[in-house]
Amino acid sequence: MKLRTRLIISFCIIIFVPVLLTLATLWGFGRYQMKAVRQIYNIDGNAYDYFVNSFKVLSHFTKSDYEKLQKVAKKTPEKLQDHSYLEKVNGELAEKYSYLLVRKGTDLIYEGRDERESLLDENLPEYDSDILTGAGSSFYIEGETQALVKQIDFLFPDGGHGSIFIVTSMERILPEIKGVLFDIVISVVLILIFTAGMLTVWIYQGIINPIHKLEIAAQNIKAGNLDFTIDAEGKDEIGELCRNFEEMRFRLKESAEEKVEGERENKVLISNISHDLKTPITAIKGYVEGIMDGVADTPEKHDKYIRTIYNKANEMDMLINELTLYSKIDTNRIPYNFNRINVADYFEDCVEEVGLDLEAKNIKLNYINYADKDVLIIADPEQLRRVINNIIGNSVKYLDKQQGFINIRIRDVGDFIQVEIEDNGKGIAAKDLPYIFDRFYRTDASRNSATGGSGIGLSIVKKIIEDHGGKIWANSKEETGTIMYFVIRKYQEVIS
Repeated sequence: MKLRTRLIISFCIIIFVPVLLTLATLWGFGRYQMKAVRQIYNIDGNAYDYFVNSFKVLSHFTKSDYEKLQKVAKKTPEKLQDHSYLEKVNGELAEKYSYLLVRKGTDLIYEGRDERESLLDENLPEYDSDILTGAGSSFYIEGETQALVKQIDFLFPDGGHGSIFIVTSMERILPEIKGVLFDIVISVVLILIFTAGMLTVWIYQGIINPIHKLEIAAQNIKAGNLDFTIDAEGKDEIGELCRNFEEMRFRLKESAEEKVEGERENKVLISNISHDLKTPITAIKGYVEGIMDGVADTPEKHDKYIRTIYNKANEMDMLINELTLYSKIDTNRIPYNFNRINVADYFEDCVEEVGLDLEAKNIKLNYINYADKDVLIIADPEQLRRVINNIIGNSVKYLDKQQGFINIRIRDVGDFIQVEIEDNGKGIAAKDLPYIFDRFYRTDASRNSATGGSGIGLSIVKKIIEDHGGKIWANSKEETGTIMYFVIRKYQEVIS
């Protein structure tokens, strides 16, 4: 979920959820209270109508008791002088937050109120007063004492004026209302706490947790530890940030590993070059000392020593050239000069050039071109010659037969020209074949001076062929020989 969407939802939850839950709570309390009102106040129909008119609900509250006392006052007024009867009636009224007063003449003969009630006697209307409402039964007293008073006037058996007052005290009902309001306030507070807690958990899981993971990841990177992963679960901005951070960590780890591998390869290269330079240098020193000491005491021996020194110097030059080219490969700075090259003419020149050297080494060279004579390729002639010379040089280095041979075949394979260079050397073991184009890989673990080599020749060949848009591979069988294959794309004119 997008962060913007999450914030919008959070805003809506903050605004609407508390309101909706509060309304639901008020509705629930209302239903509960209305049910209680119907039971306690003996109200039929819609209780909300009574709450709109508080006078109506208070009047209805003691309606049945009022009607009962009216009958008693009319038929058996003597009961209203019976203290035990009045106590019983007052007890029933007490359950309805009311109490009973009975007056004879101007004197109260029964008071059902307790010490908390502060209704003054002078507030009570006289017998047959005209302030009574409706059917002449009730009125409301305001001021310090708020109460609804219902009055029943009657005559005692001795003819004296009597009045019965049913007083419903607001002071008794108010604590109940306060209790309901307190419950509502507590409910609203709990709703707000619940909403805030829910939002906190949601935001913590969606934002704070990923940020905490990023903080830990940053501390790991700061400490140089790149061996960890960041789980990016969400699809929001934070999740995207985690994925980018994980990709950065992976790239940093790759870079660090490449740096370590590069340092290791450089050490291997220095070791290889040092070893391989040491062999011809030792030979040169030996032959020079022979000349200086007069060991080469004949013109023939002197010429032999000079030629050997020259050949060893050439070996050193070749190693240094490979080292220079390797540094260019490592920084992708091999200079290329691509041209259109006629395949037949180019390879005939190459074969003629290497043929004389191979003939001097008693190695037979065979060349067959199966492609048309007008086929062209796009290549750098100098770098392509380096490829051919490196492959043939490798073949010569590992020829172990009395009569060695090298076959060069050119084939047309659709959009490419395929070059095959075959020898009858000692071959390459199957376990070594997949790695021969890796830098510094040498099948000859002993690195004897007879074969030598820096271990980067075939890796240079692979790099040059791939930069030409081609591919190189090999097949070999031990004690039988090796065939090197590479393909170069043909030149095709684009007709617009």
